[in-house]
Amino acid sequence: MNTSQLVIAVIVLTMLILIPLIVIVLVRWLIPLEDPVEEMNEITESDIPTNNLQDFWSALSPHLIELRDRLVKASLAIAIGTAIGFYMVNSPLILGTPLPDFMVKQLAPPGTVLQAVGVGEVFLGYMQIALIIGVIFAMPVVVYQLVAFFSPGLLGNEKRMVYIALPIITELFLAGVAFGWFFTVPAALQFLLQYGQTSSISTVPTSDSFFQTVATLLLWNGIIFQLPAVMYLLARLNIVSTGMLTSTRRYAIVVITIIAALITPTGDPYNLLLLAVPMYMLYELGIILTRFVPKPEVAALPE
Repeated sequence: MNTSQLVIAVIVLTMLILIPLIVIVLVRWLIPLEDPVEEMNEITESDIPTNNLQDFWSALSPHLIELRDRLVKASLAIAIGTAIGFYMVNSPLILGTPLPDFMVKQLAPPGTVLQAVGVGEVFLGYMQIALIIGVIFAMPVVVYQLVAFFSPGLLGNEKRMVYIALPIITELFLAGVAFGWFFTVPAALQFLLQYGQTSSISTVPTSDSFFQTVATLLLWNGIIFQLPAVMYLLARLNIVSTGMLTSTRRYAIVVITIIAALITPTGDPYNLLLLAVPMYMLYELGIILTRFVPKPEVAALPE
């Protein structure tokens, strides 16, 4: 990684840390915390299910229509994002070079050239990249449509939890993808494409295997970075505790190693460590976050 790439990585990771903090402040300021008892008392008779099937369907059909409309809007957003992604894949206007060439130059060792063997392999690979870009671009719209659909049925404290959790989960996923782009994927490709090279043996990967490996590593990096949020949520639900997680470190190392071996696309020990080490560091971060979980109040025993 050169100096410019390091600066970009630091800026991206800093933004991914600051944005959730800004969201938390805005949510606490815009959404007041109300009494759950008072909110439950606001439920009207029309919200209570009836025993009549026709009345039940009449009450349910508006929600189904709203769900359909929101799914259509989310699908349109993905389609528009995919069209933008397809333009990025084929046009050098935005990045100075088509996106697949940009990925090869940024992630693979210098001099790497991909080959296409199957008929339509390049086209299908480019369409997959465009679809992934479309989903990424449309993710804010998709998340908004889901939240807007379920929001009327949530209490005030539940809304605050959802509005805080969704941006943090999204940012953790993006942080994992950024970590994979700048660190995990280049290191993995450097090892895999240059291992065992001799005058008689030369690795010339196909475009399908290259982009599939990159996408798999980026996806698992994004999922792995959700570990601290999951551990914090389990602690809030009183399923786990800081002491329990601390005392099971040795078992966590074994489980993390097994999971890393299962999700590593190539199965070699080098890529296994590239996933296992960050997973364990995230496990330790999750233990630290569980220390900030509010302690449950213990009711006083009557005398």
